[in-house]
Amino acid sequence: MRRKFTMGLMYLMAACVVYAQQRATGAKPAGPPDPGILEAQNYQKLIEKHRGKPVLVNFWATWCEPCRDEYPMANELARVYERQGLVVIGISLDEDIDINLVRRFIERYKPVFPNYRKKPGKDAEFFQYVDAQWRGTIPATFFYGRDGKLAARLMGSAPRLEFEKIIQPLLSAPPPATRAARRSAP
Repeated sequence: MRRKFTMGLMYLMAACVVYAQQRATGAKPAGPPDPGILEAQNYQKLIEKHRGKPVLVNFWATWCEPCRDEYPMANELARVYERQGLVVIGISLDEDIDINLVRRFIERYKPVFPNYRKKPGKDAEFFQYVDAQWRGTIPATFFYGRDGKLAARLMGSAPRLEFEKIIQPLLSAPPPATRAARRSAP
């Protein structure tokens, strides 16, 4: 009994030392990296980075129940259509104060696609930059063609079939360079 108590005490002391070292150095426990912060100007750069591929951007938040229901489907769509060239990106609208919830959310769902967080503030400017018709309601999903232009949007929850009705034509559309080559062909 005394030996178990001593071992337990040693384990507790070791855990306290590790915790104190993490606090002192500002280190956080291992896990998925925190989503990068995204500003309105960086949003278009993110879309342009994937030019030539169809892109699905899903806006979510940990406090949004329909988002929590839809997120696993977005993850599954990313898995299924990745080989065909679909790029999926997640963007959280959670505030800085909710970063621990975001971390747990990402740890729980283990997304196969990158996630970002909208930089707090200037909401209307950001939403307007993404789509002039969007007022920030979530879940919201925006689909971009291979040319980098907005092709479709889904505001609010939607079944998987609705997503696939948009994804399929985007995947089957030829890349922009191929279209230009066809126009110049005799």
